[in-house]
Amino acid sequence: MPSSDRVSIDLGDNGVAQVRFTRADKMNALDPAQFEAILEAGEELRSMKGLRSVVLSGDGRAFCAGLDLGSMTSGGSNPTADLATRTHGNANRAQEAAMTWRKCPVPVIAAVHGVCFGGGLQIASGADIRIVHPATRMAVMEMKWGLVPDMAGYALWRGLVRDDVLRELTYTNREFTGAEAKELGLATEVSEDPLARATELATIIANKNPEAIRGAKRLFHVMREEGEDAILMAESVEQDGVIRKPNQVEAVMAEMQKRAPNFTDV
Repeated sequence: MPSSDRVSIDLGDNGVAQVRFTRADKMNALDPAQFEAILEAGEELRSMKGLRSVVLSGDGRAFCAGLDLGSMTSGGSNPTADLATRTHGNANRAQEAAMTWRKCPVPVIAAVHGVCFGGGLQIASGADIRIVHPATRMAVMEMKWGLVPDMAGYALWRGLVRDDVLRELTYTNREFTGAEAKELGLATEVSEDPLARATELATIIANKNPEAIRGAKRLFHVMREEGEDAILMAESVEQDGVIRKPNQVEAVMAEMQKRAPNFTDV
């Protein structure tokens, strides 16, 4: 599958795509080339045939150490320039590096280990589910450099973390562990092997009706952004789109016959 020296994509026969940040020598820190590779990977996934779920991870010692400040001061293209310009729908280029996972049509599970600071935390927050090693070092790091979180963190953390706790983490930029992240709401669960656990969950999801999975993800977006009336209508529309269709019938038959389902890909 398409890959670069910054991000690799490996789509398995089961429909699970392993997406890895591969700038291990720099702890997958975000320089202009890394941003570009992430955006390209996100775009590729949106139209990938046979895709049913995604596992997002980082090679080496870290998931992502955040912004590569050295690269931002050494010249060249800066993805944080002209921030008010919307380059990707509702987001600028830096925000899209986190939002692209939320916009992905299938569930994305982040496997987080080592270090997950600043922009790295915001990218992980774009995933549907976060599996984190209990010893992972994490932080809303931007205030350390006199900055505010601006890679979609405020949009993605809404509803995950208690308001006053999120303010404390932001104002102080203190580090916390993956185990604490679970208690705070920033991690779904902790695991000694986040990649294996994320892959296990992604495989379970990949064996569900792919049309229903995509519809459920669209409904989560409506649930976050719209009012009650719109949510109720969206539920009905999505259900009309799957009920009594071949994949939904196959889900029922496979369950009744105690066998693996054989779905037709979207």
